[in-house]
Amino acid sequence: MTRPPLWVPDERRVAETRLAAFMRDCDAANYSELHRRSITDPDWFWSKAWGFCGLVGDPGDTVVETGATLPATRFFPNGRLNVVDTLLARDDEAPALLFEGEDGHRRILTWNELGRLASRYEQVLGERDVQPGERVAAMMANTPDLCAIMLAAASIGAVFTSVSPDFGAGAVVDRLGQVEPVVLFAHDRYFYAGREHEVLHKTSAVAAQLEGLRATIAVPYDGEANAVALPSGVLDAMVELARHRPRSLRRTPLPFDHPWYILYSSGTTGRPKCIVHRAGGVLLKHLVEHQLHCDVRPGDRVFYFTTAGWMMWNWLVSALGSKATAVLYDGSPMHPRPSRLFDLISRTDTTLMGVSARFLDGCRKAGISPRAGGDLGALRTICSTGSPLAPESFAYVYDEVKADVHLASISGGTDLCGCLVAGDPTSPVYAGEIQRPALGLAIEILDETGAALGAGNRGELTCATAFPSMPLGFWADPDGVRYQRAYFERFPGRWHQGDYAEWTDNGGVVIHGRSDATLNPGGVRIGTAEIYRQVESLPEIAESLVIGQERDGDTRIVLFVRLAEGATLDDDLRTTIRERVRNGASPRHVPAVIVAVADLPRTRSGKLTELAVRDVVHRRPVVNAEALANPEALELFVDLPELR
Repeated sequence: MTRPPLWVPDERRVAETRLAAFMRDCDAANYSELHRRSITDPDWFWSKAWGFCGLVGDPGDTVVETGATLPATRFFPNGRLNVVDTLLARDDEAPALLFEGEDGHRRILTWNELGRLASRYEQVLGERDVQPGERVAAMMANTPDLCAIMLAAASIGAVFTSVSPDFGAGAVVDRLGQVEPVVLFAHDRYFYAGREHEVLHKTSAVAAQLEGLRATIAVPYDGEANAVALPSGVLDAMVELARHRPRSLRRTPLPFDHPWYILYSSGTTGRPKCIVHRAGGVLLKHLVEHQLHCDVRPGDRVFYFTTAGWMMWNWLVSALGSKATAVLYDGSPMHPRPSRLFDLISRTDTTLMGVSARFLDGCRKAGISPRAGGDLGALRTICSTGSPLAPESFAYVYDEVKADVHLASISGGTDLCGCLVAGDPTSPVYAGEIQRPALGLAIEILDETGAALGAGNRGELTCATAFPSMPLGFWADPDGVRYQRAYFERFPGRWHQGDYAEWTDNGGVVIHGRSDATLNPGGVRIGTAEIYRQVESLPEIAESLVIGQERDGDTRIVLFVRLAEGATLDDDLRTTIRERVRNGASPRHVPAVIVAVADLPRTRSGKLTELAVRDVVHRRPVVNAEALANPEALELFVDLPELR
């Protein structure tokens, strides 16, 4: 039986969306009809999207050049552009960037000022003879200078790559050391959870291990000259910029497939993969997601809580291409008070707020009621990603945040720097469901034999069509073997995302967790998200992590819980947890062992890492543990008596 929707847009709201305008332009009656045509006629769709979404450049005379394999397919093979032409199409005195740091520092850059700052950074790169294809790296917080440096690099065709300044030196070298940047920018400091963190000594340690580095440049966190003593060999960005007057930013026309970004896998099961992303493909995909799936319009204000080490930073900055203002925040999302981000949204009249599913669940458990504490009148869209959003968190948004907001749970990844399944602002929102397959992507859910599954059946999330933001490949993988193995080996002719999912009767998708973390007790596949939903609905549980432990030729489910303040894991709570899981999921989901731990390991983008814990429990090495925000938490799982 289908549950009623939590939200249904009225006719006026639907008519005002960018998606409705696009459907009218295409003479499509509804989203399903538009999606069907977008995958059966990709030449038509991606050409139409280029013009409608405002991509600036020359598309050439061919839209899709089909290859012998999916990754060999090319989009706009004769096209030429520079992403800066789209991202800085505006040149006026309206705000392009609104920044707020945890320490209270605020900064506004107009479109005109952003272009001028980027031009000065471009001249700094020019002094180092940076050429197209060479790498420019940043170890910086989410500030306006980071955006300007990316634009400067893109303007000359350099490949931009960034990591968050809270990464350990080893984790930074594991990433940047593979791609050999010629210039490294780093903040002098950053703020998190009420503390100031110095970065420059770590910067020197990193720079010493990067071959071919021509310059290391320290950028003041607040964008202003200060008296910080720089380590030997580290240059001062303010001095470098002072030598250059603003001028028209160079915009070298480049092929559609010229590399723009290098992003990194989380890297807890091996050296991080260096994923090379094409400029035109990523920008076009982002414009479609922003404007058609998330209803971003010119003049809107777009916020996503992210660091420079997560692909959502790249996604956020692309909002400039829709002539929208990017709202930047750096620091803890709940310091000094749990409502910090909602206060920011209210103060800046933000129209799209993006956060992780765990953030919303944390707000729900903390009893935060933003609708009672501030003016969220401008807010039209809330996006959630990073992990599956539980039905309870859907209800929380409509009950306690805003009743008339479009809640777009979205899912994709660093691999494609975009979404496979996404929102639809013209259709109802149902609890626990991602609304639609993304436009231009033929999403299929397959069983282990490769057969397509219908609604209610769980399997592997795949895509049967090529799409513009498929990576160019992995760095240092000249024959493409690692790239092919990562996405196309399991199901030949399909992009395999590695998510365990199912279709719903509403045409939406439910993600049940990563398929490589799927549990197999008694040979039956179980998604971890189903257990999390039940366990974390209990007020005694702050958060949880579940793994499968190999034992006596089978797999048993082990649940680790971090307790809420004042809670105790006694026999009564264990019984309550098991009953909740048994009744809410199934008897097969019930954990055999429940263990309380003081902390759970997570990546720097906030995702809990089941695989690293599984390796520790099975006494296997965790490669590149420095990729974790709190690697010390892994020690809590070594030789636990409950698991012997």
